[in-house]
Amino acid sequence: MVVRAAAVLALLAALVVYSQLAEELPRLADWGDVAFLALLVIPAMFALVRLTLPLRDHAGTWHVALAAATLVVLAVAAEVAGLEILANLLKLAAATAVGWWFLLFFEASWWVLLVALLIIPVDLYSVAQGPTKEITTNRPEVFDALSVFMRIPGEAATAQLGLPDVLFFALFLGATVRFRLRTNLTALLMTLSFGATLALAVALDEAGVAALPLLSVAFVLANGDLLWRSLRGRRDESPEGREPTPGTS
Repeated sequence: MVVRAAAVLALLAALVVYSQLAEELPRLADWGDVAFLALLVIPAMFALVRLTLPLRDHAGTWHVALAAATLVVLAVAAEVAGLEILANLLKLAAATAVGWWFLLFFEASWWVLLVALLIIPVDLYSVAQGPTKEITTNRPEVFDALSVFMRIPGEAATAQLGLPDVLFFALFLGATVRFRLRTNLTALLMTLSFGATLALAVALDEAGVAALPLLSVAFVLANGDLLWRSLRGRRDESPEGREPTPGTS
């Protein structure tokens, strides 16, 4: 635990220093920015979620709920106070805690699979012509408040991920521990999915691209066979899936 705590503190310090100094770094080409964010900044941010994952398992239901509520309040306070970098990290932590709290209501891994499949069309619609499109187009300040940012080196601009993206990252990752799926592979593929979404946005020259579809695909790719076994086991245990015993109709 001491090593894990030290790693978390080191990552937090590195992210704070980078956020402070990013604008002073050499400016890169667009694809250089993508590589820098996808291979360094995004992995550093979401490594924090991976490293703090054991906290979810050692906390009771009310502890998770209280932590989520407290972090939300602190994130709002920091945002209102204009403490940009602190607010960014607190929003990351708050969305993670809310995702872990939400996971407490899931009773089987196939519930997580169902959510992973359902959020794909929902997010695609929302970003293309739904609420997310409306917010990013007409209310960018709202999207800024409801997202976490990664500073682009050498520029004042940032790349952003919506808080639901962070929430579902935490939920899916927490599910791998709760339902004995592949935690490390899932964390790796889901982190890479955010980089792939960023690359897709640059390739398509779009300001916003839905991140949840690739996140869901990454979760299913890492755990598809285990999720399928869970579904088959549920079917076999159901009355309809059982073989009739001799002497019954």
